[in-house]
Order: sequence, then structure tokens, then C-alpha cells
Amino acid sequence: MSAGPVHGCHYARMTSDPGPASSGSTRQGPLTGLRVVELAGLGPAPFAAMVLADLGAEVLRVDRPGGPGLRVAPPAYDVLNRGRRNVCLDLKHPDAREVVLDLVSGADVLIEGFRPGVMERLGLGPQDCEAVNPRLVYARMTGWGQDGPLAGTAGHDITYVAVTGALHATGRAGGPPQVAANLLGDFGGGAMLCLVGILAGLQERHTSGRGQVVDAAIVDGTALLTAQLQGLLAAGVWEPSRGVNLLDTGAPFYDVYATADGEHLAVGALEPTFWAALLQGLELDPDDLPDRADPRLWPRLRTRLAAAFATRTQAEWVEVFADLDACVAPVVPLDRAPEHPQLAARAAYASVGGVTQPAPAPRFSRTPGALSTPPAATGEHTRDALADWGLDSARIARLLDGGVARQAP
Repeated sequence: MSAGPVHGCHYARMTSDPGPASSGSTRQGPLTGLRVVELAGLGPAPFAAMVLADLGAEVLRVDRPGGPGLRVAPPAYDVLNRGRRNVCLDLKHPDAREVVLDLVSGADVLIEGFRPGVMERLGLGPQDCEAVNPRLVYARMTGWGQDGPLAGTAGHDITYVAVTGALHATGRAGGPPQVAANLLGDFGGGAMLCLVGILAGLQERHTSGRGQVVDAAIVDGTALLTAQLQGLLAAGVWEPSRGVNLLDTGAPFYDVYATADGEHLAVGALEPTFWAALLQGLELDPDDLPDRADPRLWPRLRTRLAAAFATRTQAEWVEVFADLDACVAPVVPLDRAPEHPQLAARAAYASVGGVTQPAPAPRFSRTPGALSTPPAATGEHTRDALADWGLDSARIARLLDGGVARQAP
């Protein structure tokens, strides 16, 4: 893949370990100059911080000794932590509070993903931070939100998504709900809506001169993602049962089909024009098929389509539909996605430290984002980063000697 500017996105120093970032002078992207303090967590909060860093913000990740908890891969492969430096502080130590407040005093944004009340107990709640920086946008990323009967209880993507209706709506007729990894709740309803809140808070600050608290909850964001379905449900054109509707594999012209080699194709031939092109590629006569406008005939129509797709391999069908606007695409495994011609042409994936990963998105015509440093180990940049954020060397030495801060070897 190209290492230069490609379609409005630049991938800086992709193919080798670029080493620690500077204090931010070499960063690029539309958020260059923005300073963010991230209190290390799991899932959506790190994703939000990653996107801010990809787009040029200087994000300082404050990690606890031993890391934030659950670790499913070695640090070098934890892509969500790319692009930012890592400072290790023992937040339970009373002296750590003043360090964090000093960092916050020079920041535009703080991101935290603790359960409600934890930051307040640490003396780092919104009022504490506002006292040192009234312009701070204070982003709180949780599953249940800051209030409500479940606010203080544990959960994960699957439990948050379960109560919004989104999980119930996902799956085939007659089968159980299907889990889309943790993409829908953690990253779709959680991190992306947290990012919207942060950017909206920064925009409003231009008018008021003041920051504010962003209460980003996975349940809120995932519920928001179901807006269209809720509207269709109210209109009586969407059934609460899964797998029987237009967009949930109920319709045979919006479904996934197996090919002769055991691979799959995704079909989205909703409109009549695409439907006609689909039948042309399959060499099926529309007059010889059940009426697609009659849901009662959908099972029979699905059987005919499935039989047709099973006659050739995925690659053969891709070639057939290459010149037909039928909304047909191969279902590509994660490890082969970077090889897809469209994604490869747009350099949608890149490599940092030998790890293939998605490139920054979206893309900008004048101020492209960039991939910079690979994920850092806990405390890898403690000494240098604290100095760059304004702490003097004698104080940093005392923090290190006292166990308040820790520097990785």
C-alpha cells in the first residue's frame, strides 16, 4: 500500500516502528492542537480516543499499574491504543490526583470510562476538573449512563445492546438473536456517539467559552441507532419478530447466500432496477419466479435464489456481477478485507509496527489524518510526557521515587 497521501488521508511512517511521538508538534489532521487526557479504560472510551488521535489530537493516555484490566492481546496488538503516549499513575495514591488535575488544566477534553461515582471518589469529578479548567469538555463513557436503576451495575456490549431492542432484531426467523461481536454497542452506539458529543461540546465552547459534561451511554447511543426501525414499527411496516422484515434477512432479495465453494455473497437488490440486474446475472426469468412483492411467497423465492447461487463459486459470481449494478458483494473474512480491490485502492488499511489495521477515517481534503505510533506499553512515556505537559523534572522524579508514577523499562 502507498505510504504517501492517498484520497485525502496520509499514513505517516507506516511500515516501521516510528518510536515515541513528540509533544504534538509533528501531529497532523483537522484536530491538530487539541489536547486530550484519556483515563485508560476498555472498549468504547479507547476507541473514541484513538479516533481523536488519528485526526490529529494530542491524546495522553493515563494508565493504571498493570493496565486497565481485561487484556485479550499483547499490548503491541491493541490497536485501540495506537497514536498516543502512555503515562502510568497509581490513581489510588493521593498525590496522583494533583498530577491529573495539572494535566487537565492544560487540556481541552477529558475522557473517562469508569462506573458512575468513581471519578468523584478519586477527587476528579466534573466539579473538581471544572475548578482548574472551566473550558474542559468532560466526556463520560459508560454502558448504562450516569443515572437510572442500572447505572452502578456491571455490563458489557451484549448486555447493553440487549435492552435496546437492537439485539432482539438481529438474527434469522426462528433462530436466536445474533451478536455482532461488540461492534454495535461498544463502538457504534458507544464510542461514535461519545465522539459526536465531544465535538459538539467543543463547538458550543466557541460560543459560550465554557466546557460541559458529555454523558455518553451505550444504551442511549444504541437506542438512537434503531431510530429508523422504531419509525417503521410505529408505521406498522416492521414486525417485532426478527428475520421477517425487509432489512433483517426476511426478504430473499436482501440476504446472504452460499456459493458452490462454501463461501457467501451478500445480496441487497431492493430496488426494481437492482432486482432486474440480479436476475440477469443469475440467468433467471422473472416470469418464472414467485412474485417478490408477496411476502407469503418469499420462502419459495429464496429457495430458487439459493439454488442458483449454489451453482458457482464466490469468485465466479464476483466476475459475473462485476459489470452489473445488482448490489451483490462477496462476504470477505477479516483477514482478507485489506485485499479487496476497493479497500486496497483507497488504502483503507495500513501497517504500523507490523500490525495491519484500519486507516484513519473519515478523510479530509486539506488536513488529512495520519497513523503515527503503534500502541504503547503501560508507562512507556511517563517521564517525557509529563515533562511535555508542564511538570518539572524534580517533581517527576519525586513522583517516580514515591510510586505515584511509574516508568516502563
